[in-house]
Amino acid sequence: MIPDEHTHRSRLKTFLLLTTGAVIMAAGVLMLYLWFAMLSPYGYEPPETLLPIDTARDHELFVFGTLRSPVVRWIVMGRGGEEQVAILEGYEKEGLDITPRAGSEVEGDLITVTAEELARLDRYERLGIRYERVKMALADGTSAWVYRRLTR
Repeated sequence: MIPDEHTHRSRLKTFLLLTTGAVIMAAGVLMLYLWFAMLSPYGYEPPETLLPIDTARDHELFVFGTLRSPVVRWIVMGRGGEEQVAILEGYEKEGLDITPRAGSEVEGDLITVTAEELARLDRYERLGIRYERVKMALADGTSAWVYRRLTR
C-alpha cells in the first residue's frame, strides 16, 4: 500500500467514526428531549383547578393537528391507536387552534383513549398552560374532547 493511500484511508475511517458518533449523540439528545417534554414527570405540573379525569371509562378525543399522526400518538401515548375521520362543524383551523366560523368545518380524527393515555396527551398539550380540553359535538353527533388554545 502506498503511504498516501494509507493516510487517506485512515483519515476517511476517522471521519466516518466521528460522524457516526455525532449522529448517535444527536439522536440520544433528541430522545432525551422527547422523553423530558412528553413523558417525564418533570417540567409540567397541571394547574390545581383542573378537574380529575374519569378513570372508570375510555374517552373520545377529536384531534386535528400533530396528534393526527400515529407516530406522534405512539411517542406520547405508547400506541398509535385506531382513528376514524371526523368533522367538527362551525369551526375553522387557524394555526394551532380552531375558532368558531359559521359554515366552516375542521376535518380531523376521532380516537378512543384510556384515562392514562388522556393524561399523557394532556401533558403533551400542556393542559391548563397552552390548551384547554373541552367537550364538543362532532358532525355525526358524537361528543368528544377537543384541545383548544388558551387565550391570554
